[in-house]
Amino acid sequence: MRVEIWSDIACPWCYVGKARFEKALAGFAHRDEIEVVHRSFELDPGRAKGDTEQVVDMLAQKYGRTVEEARGLEANVAANAQAEGLGYRTEGRDHGNTFDIHRLLHLAKARGLQEELLTLVYRANFAEERSVFDDAVLAELAVEAGLDADEARALLADPEAYAADVRADEREAAELGANAVPFFVLDRRYGISGGQPAEVFTQALEQAWKDREVPGLTQVGGDAAACDADGSCEVPAASASEQRV
Repeated sequence: MRVEIWSDIACPWCYVGKARFEKALAGFAHRDEIEVVHRSFELDPGRAKGDTEQVVDMLAQKYGRTVEEARGLEANVAANAQAEGLGYRTEGRDHGNTFDIHRLLHLAKARGLQEELLTLVYRANFAEERSVFDDAVLAELAVEAGLDADEARALLADPEAYAADVRADEREAAELGANAVPFFVLDRRYGISGGQPAEVFTQALEQAWKDREVPGLTQVGGDAAACDADGSCEVPAASASEQRV
């Protein structure tokens, strides 16, 4: 069974949601028969390459908040991340265009190293003092994941390399009705939006495995923290519960 995950490296709930999904998958009886594929979704596609700013400043401007209120938003996400055993820096992180990161992740997918690179890039962006919007840092991360250094640098120097693959993922997300990330699609039958609790992912995996011959896409899980297509990453007031639409 295949699980496809649309996400963006700039999305903190994608970082948290990945950890929660992996927790559910680790306890799933058929985990060795699950293929996980990560797909591209940009939260800020209009931002020019090289145009970066501090996350706290970006949040304050986007939500019309004070810098202190924006720091509070970051602290809330950090608490959720830390509860999953993830590192999370609330100060000093950059925000920028993620198109090159997605292109590099497609190269990693072609070389069988997508999961390794994604994990490293998430960690660098959210937990370490390394800007993933710097080509030199991206090339270093690619090598750490097992990619060839020259091949990674050549991709970053060629804006067309794997660009069509990124755009194809984004078109498919729109066709599936995904307007926020993370967005999980299980066997093209069940959809889950947001960084749901691990229990919701467990229920969805079990149901999707049981109903593998049932056609159509069913939404699983209620509202959960996610980043909308406009880049908003608010926290919902209610906790998630399973529902079908």
